[in-house]
Amino acid sequence: MLRRFWTISNFFSSLRIVLILPVSYCYLAGFPHHRLWTVILLLAAIGTDFLDGYCARLWHQVTDWGKIIDPLADKIAVTFYAILLVSTHAIPLWYFIAVVARDVLLFFGGIYILKKKRIVPQSNIAGKIAVGSVAIVFLLATLQIARLDELQAVALWSSVVILAWSFVLYTKRLWIGRDARTEG
Repeated sequence: MLRRFWTISNFFSSLRIVLILPVSYCYLAGFPHHRLWTVILLLAAIGTDFLDGYCARLWHQVTDWGKIIDPLADKIAVTFYAILLVSTHAIPLWYFIAVVARDVLLFFGGIYILKKKRIVPQSNIAGKIAVGSVAIVFLLATLQIARLDELQAVALWSSVVILAWSFVLYTKRLWIGRDARTEG
């Protein structure tokens, strides 16, 4: 089942995890324009999320490993960066808990599907939109531009709604027994 690992798409997913270190350094460092460099690296990490799926479909590299490492890379990167943001009071603790709790529940739901149905569940479009909404909140929180505070608040609350929506869709897919490999 988990045969092929080293594909271009899995490389991009792995790179997303590796980028955690330079993103963290830039965010915490005090050098000039460190927030701008952090945003640039975050955008590169977001780009790897797009590229892994694009390459997997383009070159027919959709693998069980890819179905595992892509969402796992998202969860690791989001959780780690959320810890940085909450520790510097850039995002509220309750938002951090909501994001991480959803990811933990989805992770264990995916393990359940794998064990019960021998299917490696893959991300759906709702999950990708949810991760994108979290990324927008993180980018705005990183920039810390006072003129964008209202936009950040709207993004944060919109993200909460999108996270809930995607969680409901994943849960519905799990409990109704819909094929975990399908989109939506």
